Amino acid sequence: MITRSDKIASYVTKDGSTIRELMHPEQHGNRLQSLAEATVAPGHRTLLHRHHHSEEIYHIIAGNGVMWLGEERLAINAGDTVCIAPGTAHAVDNNGESALVFLCCCSPPYSHQDTELLEEPPLR
Repeated sequence: MITRSDKIASYVTKDGSTIRELMHPEQHGNRLQSLAEATVAPGHRTLLHRHHHSEEIYHIIAGNGVMWLGEERLAINAGDTVCIAPGTAHAVDNNGESALVFLCCCSPPYSHQDTELLEEPPLR
């Protein structure tokens, strides 16, 4: 099975990042994990959230920022990889001048139902 990222529409997730599901069971028929490309615009941050079941791995492919991981705040740059254990509060803050782009692998696969927001989205 193969997908092409330029053929996949992006959407905004519950945490506020813009993602493209590169491989997800609901669209592509794989079973145990999902892979998405996420983008956070300069000056923006995802909402603090956690997943009760999914372990996530973020691999930064462009830009830089700050990873909120539990009580820690970690500088992240292109080439860094972060593992987020189930139940760990996390967010990504793009404090750079260009888009922060990362691959996000989730096992079990990402679902809105497994995402608990820990702060309210801003009013629009």
